[in-house]
Amino acid sequence: MKTTNTKTVKTGGFKNMMSKYWQLYTMLLLPVVYILIFNYGPMVGLQIAFKDYSSKLGMFGSPWAGFKYFIKFFHDYQFSRTIINTLKTSIYSLIVSFPFPIILALSINLLRNKRYKKTVQMVMYAPHFISVVVLIGMMNQIFNPYVGLYGNIHKMLTGAYAPNILADPKSFIHMYVWSGVWQNMGYSSIIYLSALAGISPDLHEAAQIDGASRWKRLIHVDLPGILPTIVIMLILQCGRVMNIGFEKIYLMQNPINIKYSQVISTLVYAKSFGGAGGLETKFSYSTAIGLFNSVVNFILIVVVNKISSKVSETSLW
Repeated sequence: MKTTNTKTVKTGGFKNMMSKYWQLYTMLLLPVVYILIFNYGPMVGLQIAFKDYSSKLGMFGSPWAGFKYFIKFFHDYQFSRTIINTLKTSIYSLIVSFPFPIILALSINLLRNKRYKKTVQMVMYAPHFISVVVLIGMMNQIFNPYVGLYGNIHKMLTGAYAPNILADPKSFIHMYVWSGVWQNMGYSSIIYLSALAGISPDLHEAAQIDGASRWKRLIHVDLPGILPTIVIMLILQCGRVMNIGFEKIYLMQNPINIKYSQVISTLVYAKSFGGAGGLETKFSYSTAIGLFNSVVNFILIVVVNKISSKVSETSLW
């Protein structure tokens, strides 16, 4: 009887919530439908990775191939190089780019002149809205050893032409990472500024009464206040370690730096639309590579989240 009554109360409570706040549930319906169609719907196509896909037979009628394309990828001569490039570029980018938005947000938060503060924010946010194509064009112009800003400054100081770093394959990773820091640092700081705005002014007042300097208040009030946000953002970043953006690397890629710039996303594109072999077979192969990448990312985010929940008691779930 007690169990039945509890279930009845819960069901009735849910129905009452639905009838009382039906406008909110109706608004929620659109994003849920969007996610189901565009995020979960395409997952049906993952079965291509386990089949010898044929456009004539279709996705469901194509013969089963099992782990054939996964094994083929693991034995590919580019496998180890691609994984190393992906991890090296992603981890380097994570280590360099993650602290800068936090430092910038803390620095902007220290500013007292509101007009100057808004100007700094606007200037720092602006690069994020530059197209990737335009950014790569700017980099090619700036770092041109003959007519670029870099080349002219070098010649002015030394009297000789600058080394062509665009033709140096080892400079690829540094240009990719630091241009990303410049472009996204300001925009990424928004979430930390929002977290800082949520810190109670009473904490700062109490710290001032105790004689804490501005630096000590930053260390003992501001940083602990945004620490949960930092941990959550770090977990999300770790879950994207194997998922480097395609467009920027593809635009920076050339025959000279291909050995250092070939990552999983560009390999999938190359296997799908380039080289020898049937296009349909390539779809199965590239889908297998993409699925492998997604599984590794999923495992990473679960592991990092578990570690975070044990260490800091902050986690995604």
